[in-house]
Amino acid sequence: MTKVRTVGLLQDALDREYAWRLRELNDLRMAIRTARADTAQTLIRAGVTMLYAHWEGFIKASTEVLLEYLAFQGLSYRQLRRCYIALGLKGQLAMLAQTTKPRPATAALDFILDNLDRPANLPFRDWIDTESNLSSRAFASIAGWVGIDVSRYETKFPLIDTSLVGRRNRIAHGEYLDLDAGSYIDLSDHVIELLRWYKTDIENIIALKAYLSPAA
Repeated sequence: MTKVRTVGLLQDALDREYAWRLRELNDLRMAIRTARADTAQTLIRAGVTMLYAHWEGFIKASTEVLLEYLAFQGLSYRQLRRCYIALGLKGQLAMLAQTTKPRPATAALDFILDNLDRPANLPFRDWIDTESNLSSRAFASIAGWVGIDVSRYETKFPLIDTSLVGRRNRIAHGEYLDLDAGSYIDLSDHVIELLRWYKTDIENIIALKAYLSPAA
């Protein structure tokens, strides 16, 4: 797998992640539109599960691509926005917050202060916790770690939690779902829009160098 070291490679990775998901979702939409009524319900149930899979998968994969790019830039913690500093030093910050003893607290603080001018060690694989249920709350947490403002997403939080995650969970638990083709297409439109928003937000972080500290 090619390491995401340049802006070009990052853009290519984002484009690939988005394109194959969009193609698969569009194939499903076409199949649902043209299916017989008795077959459409089965496809819609499968489609809701697939919509959720691409929602969770794209948020996780695209965030990892962003962090992988930043991890290879050789930037120090001090050069980065505080959300990235907190992400890179999360273990030490947790130690500082949890310990009741002065020695480990002092050691954790020393580590933080001594490493601010060293290259940041940003995790970019297997740290993102979607909780196997990427609710609006879990999404806002992931977005917050990379400095994405979720205010414009908030109008879609009820849709994420009820229409997408809630329905997917009902299907996963073997419950019947009564959803017509038109409602499925509408839900699909919203999910694709969310993926496009998130992709654009990541592209803007890179284009505007919004990952850098204002003081850098």
